[in-house]
Amino acid sequence: MPSLSPSPKNSWIVPYLALGFVWGCSFIFIKLGLDFLTPFGVAFGRCALGAMTLLAWAKYKKISLPKSGKLWAHLWVVSLMLNVIPGVLFALAETEVTSILAGIINAVTPLMTLIAIMVVTRDEKPKFYQVLGIGIGFIGVLTVLGAWQGLGDNPLWAILVLLAAVTCYGFSFPYSRRFVIPHKLPSESIAAAQVTTGALTLLPFFLFDGIARDEYRPGPVFAMLALGVFGSGFAYIWNFKIMAIAGSAIASSVTYITPIVAVIVGVVFLQESLFWYEPVGALIVLLGAAIGQNRIKLSKN
Repeated sequence: MPSLSPSPKNSWIVPYLALGFVWGCSFIFIKLGLDFLTPFGVAFGRCALGAMTLLAWAKYKKISLPKSGKLWAHLWVVSLMLNVIPGVLFALAETEVTSILAGIINAVTPLMTLIAIMVVTRDEKPKFYQVLGIGIGFIGVLTVLGAWQGLGDNPLWAILVLLAAVTCYGFSFPYSRRFVIPHKLPSESIAAAQVTTGALTLLPFFLFDGIARDEYRPGPVFAMLALGVFGSGFAYIWNFKIMAIAGSAIASSVTYITPIVAVIVGVVFLQESLFWYEPVGALIVLLGAAIGQNRIKLSKN
């Protein structure tokens, strides 16, 4: 009779589901946080709480922070592309668009990463499946936006801001691969330092214009705590655990869960409108991402 106790082979499943759920909920947390914070306040809050969580975890695990000043400079650049700029831009866009749309546009990240890698490593000729995946993903984005009928109630600037945010995500990965990963430090050390530099960068902006109104209702406050502690703290820890047990391919596939969660929680908890072309477009985007990453094999070659 098979054992029902957890085994190393399946012990990644719980953190995987938790990661997909938390990152999928992050867009509704941002929307709720904007009840009393500005976009700068939301970005700082999630980074500050995430940094405290990761620093506490690193201390608990007796993991030292990076000692190289040059590496700290590179981590600051990564934090700009992965935490600071996207954190502000997503919150800024969500002052005008639904958390559902933000969550779906976030699913474009693998395609932007692919484009960034192709731009950075120009010596390598793009493969057919990569170009095809990007093309299908672009069609998916147009479908999500209902481009055949204009942009509806979504301001063009907000859409461009969301796309700029995921472009930052995309370029952060090849930069990290080139300047951070070669140092071969523990992932927890890298994450703690990265998110901490992000929080310190955002601190002056928070002090200048971080609070939208002095009214702290339990729901929005809890949302910000969850966004910071879980979305920018434990999420990194879970991600590292998944990569260690199941590999980076499984870890990165969580991208396919987050838009589904974002749609469900946006409809259920915020009663946001969902148009038929948004989930259809999201599926097309995910299909493009899967093809572009060669998860769906088009040939035997």
